[in-house]
Amino acid sequence: MKRLILLVIFAVIGWQGYVKYQNSRINRLADQSTTDSGTQGRSGVSRSNDATTDATTSSQFKCDGRTHCAQMTSCAEATYFLKNCPGTKMDGNYDGIPCEKQWCR
Repeated sequence: MKRLILLVIFAVIGWQGYVKYQNSRINRLADQSTTDSGTQGRSGVSRSNDATTDATTSSQFKCDGRTHCAQMTSCAEATYFLKNCPGTKMDGNYDGIPCEKQWCR
């Protein structure tokens, strides 16, 4: 029984390390592609008509590879990711409102 508990603990620690490694790798690749393409810094290019709102949101959030609602912490964050980050899977009915069951009710 003790061995099973230790195995589970080591598996969880290993998984957390792997997730952190993947996130840092994704961040490095995103930063590199942003720099290589000649965009404006790490926060990316403004894609909305309201520059003030977009500038505020850009400073709060950054495309880091997250694509699912379970990885978000708010409706504002999910909306930013849906509008600015490629490959998101947060708008199942394609109405422009992400994470309707979790965050944006």
